[in-house]
Amino acid sequence: MSPQAIAILVLAVVFLIATTRSVNMGALAFAAAFGVGTLVADMDADAIFAVFPGDLFVVLVGVTYLFAIAKANGTTDWLVRAAIRLVGGRLVLVPWVMFVITAALTAIGAVSPAAVAIVAPLALGLAAEYRISPLLMGAMVVHGAQAGGFSPISVYGSIVNGIVAREGLPGNEVVLFLASLVANLVIAAVVFVVCGGLRLTGAPPARQFVDTSGEPAPAPTGGTGQAPDDTRRLTPARGATLAALVVLVVCALGFDLDVGLTALTLAVLLSVVWPDTSKKAIRQVTWPTVLLICGILTYVGVMQEMGTIDYAGNAVSGVGVPLLAALLICYIGAVVSAFASSVGIMGALIPLAVPFLLEGTVGPVAMISALAVASTVVDVSPFSTNGALVLANAQDVDRDRFFRQLLGYGGIIVAVAPAAVWLMLVVPGFG
Repeated sequence: MSPQAIAILVLAVVFLIATTRSVNMGALAFAAAFGVGTLVADMDADAIFAVFPGDLFVVLVGVTYLFAIAKANGTTDWLVRAAIRLVGGRLVLVPWVMFVITAALTAIGAVSPAAVAIVAPLALGLAAEYRISPLLMGAMVVHGAQAGGFSPISVYGSIVNGIVAREGLPGNEVVLFLASLVANLVIAAVVFVVCGGLRLTGAPPARQFVDTSGEPAPAPTGGTGQAPDDTRRLTPARGATLAALVVLVVCALGFDLDVGLTALTLAVLLSVVWPDTSKKAIRQVTWPTVLLICGILTYVGVMQEMGTIDYAGNAVSGVGVPLLAALLICYIGAVVSAFASSVGIMGALIPLAVPFLLEGTVGPVAMISALAVASTVVDVSPFSTNGALVLANAQDVDRDRFFRQLLGYGGIIVAVAPAAVWLMLVVPGFG
């Protein structure tokens, strides 16, 4: 067996073990990079460390640290509740509020599972109290998170755009963002209609947020132990955190400053002023996600150094029908992501597809956008982190039945979404 084939086989084993044994895929990938790099590719430790994605490490730590502070001081909770009060608690709009809030959180830098973890408890609680379909509310939260997930300053967007830049492929940050936004918005609209969202039109407003006089009422504590007035109040810490998020957007988009370094600097400034909050926040940084992404990309870097990327790309090209090869890649991304890490599979598949994309028969921008959407829109699966968060936060439901509903819905998305994005994005630009 050739060294390149061994490297691909080891990558498949990494995904298999991570899926079946609940071991962090990044840790496995680091071990694989060390084993394959030294035993198969004759690389020393310095050569392996040279392919470590230091820029993405800073992005992940900086952005997740800033959002951990926002969560710890109640800024994200304040934003969610303020948005519900803004629509007067009207139930027909509440699912869309959940969609917009999670989309906004991921668009300005929150990791998708973190945004779902913030919004899902409130969303599923409202679903139980007002007899809204939990599948509807859960799907709106997850698809909202993915809708904003590929903005130019988001974690997903930064990762994919960084991979594209390093591989020398043409990229378009706006097309990538809009592809995910539109795809998830369309799916959310279909789910809203199918799951009974229109029946909420004439329902009375949520009592939690609007009293009988029509004025906003104090929001419940949600088990945080805070007083209702404190939950609603825009404290100096929350105001400063909101200002920091605005500054992050302006600096990244307006002045093209590095997202990771900017976010880390803003987080440090907030920590200096409110050190007690930062102590809590540093423990909430999504270190498993940091480990996962850096590990996978380090292993992909080892594969690239030993020529595996060209080897795999030529194999994909050997299918003989470029459009069929593109569809196959989209389905691989969707199926694996439904059971494993969406970011991990994108980090692996985009470099593997580079030689195929450089042939020019399939547009790289459209193909990468299609792969990104296909690999993330399936996160409603109960085996993915986002789907599992929805399942865990469901209230007053038959959990086994709800699991089957999520599984069935996830299966539909896996079967339909890759072909749909392939038809809409890849086929029109073929040739």
